Amino acid sequence: MNELTISLKAGDKIPLYEQIYSYIKEEIRKGVIPSGEKLPSTRALCRHLDVSRSTVELAYEQLLSEGYIEAQPYRGYFVSDIEGLCQFSGSGSTEEKRERKTQKQYRYDFTPSGVDLKSFPYNAWRKLSKECLTDDRAELFRLGCPQGEYGLRSAISSYLHQARGVNCVPDQIIVGAGNDYLLMLLCSVLGQGHKVALENPTYRQAYRLFANLSYDVHTVDMDSKGMRVDRLRASGADIAFVMPSHQYPLGTVMPIRRRIELLRWAEEEEGRYIIEDDYDSEFRYKGKPIPALQGYDASGKVIYIGTFSKSIAPAIRMSYMVLPEPVCRMYRERCGFLSSTVSKVDQMILQKFIEEGYYERHLNKTRALYKSRHDTLLSALRDVESDIRISGENAGVHLLLHFRDGRSEEELIQRAAEKGVKVYGLSEYYVDGKEKAGETVILLGYANMNEEKIRQAVKLLGEAWEKET
Repeated sequence: MNELTISLKAGDKIPLYEQIYSYIKEEIRKGVIPSGEKLPSTRALCRHLDVSRSTVELAYEQLLSEGYIEAQPYRGYFVSDIEGLCQFSGSGSTEEKRERKTQKQYRYDFTPSGVDLKSFPYNAWRKLSKECLTDDRAELFRLGCPQGEYGLRSAISSYLHQARGVNCVPDQIIVGAGNDYLLMLLCSVLGQGHKVALENPTYRQAYRLFANLSYDVHTVDMDSKGMRVDRLRASGADIAFVMPSHQYPLGTVMPIRRRIELLRWAEEEEGRYIIEDDYDSEFRYKGKPIPALQGYDASGKVIYIGTFSKSIAPAIRMSYMVLPEPVCRMYRERCGFLSSTVSKVDQMILQKFIEEGYYERHLNKTRALYKSRHDTLLSALRDVESDIRISGENAGVHLLLHFRDGRSEEELIQRAAEKGVKVYGLSEYYVDGKEKAGETVILLGYANMNEEKIRQAVKLLGEAWEKET
């Protein structure tokens, strides 16, 4: 077979490589291209379709990975012999669309929420797990303290004071299975009738959660220093949800003056609170770590939330919340009867992990790993386009690219997808979904790709985003 008659739609939302892949797959399933048939070479097909060779290679790689075709050394690509494949061809359009969605894959994914799981300390975790379960200890499998085991809360309290400047005692800490659960628990503690303000753009999960719990939810515009307190005051909110040490997704660090303004706003009226989400404070690459807002709070107005999902692994499902003493009393009265959502065994493993120094060593290793990827990404981006402005690069595991040349977010994402690279637009973090006027912003996360993959992916982005002359 020398040619494939494929009608490509350049303006379609479906990437070109996926159109090629879908066409060939369907032709094989229908029997139009029989088993054993040789496909055109990638060089010949890219010339015939007038697309880049990497686009054709990506389509062939997907067909290879699913077993539709085989690569024979020095001979080329041939259709696999898959007996009985055609019986699935009449599955219906709805199922086909669902299948296409799940099969859509990328060679490189710059997800901002990535975590490097290859650096997870498996040996240490395995060792501590065995130690916890060596003795027959029936009490490990009984219900524990609703707030979490005291030993773990004590270890978290010591860590927070040393690393984040958080002032608390173990009795103020509640351990829960993830931030979502803790926020739902907090809403039960505080009760209904509150108006919550979040930064815009913001962490959409928190916005959805408050809205689903029937809270009156508003967004407050930001400036270069974070949430604007004048807009917060005008919103009529009595709860502010902020990320002062590293705002997600913009990466803004709230300076001390703005933090004091925010604390003064909370002190103006009884019942006002600030929820501080300190989700990834461990990863900072320039200067010293930014102290938590909670450390400046002398009036019991800041509710501090942190997690081990970013620093250890998402599946650990271990987060913690530090409540001011007045809110602690409300918790005991209203929700103290609720059982802990984290097993005692997992809590004991994490306690030992912190107390015996494994957590600190793991953080140092991961911080160095992310710093290397962070530097590699910045270096590679210098060769892409000189007029791209970069921000948010001093902390966290993602940075932002600002384009002011008129190209839309959709165009930049689609052109990257055609090269097999998944990038993310800032508009999905705005509650109204609108981009900032005058510029388009793309997010690139680097936690789940090594240095070589980052260089390869950025090279493809350079080709995808190259301006036409």
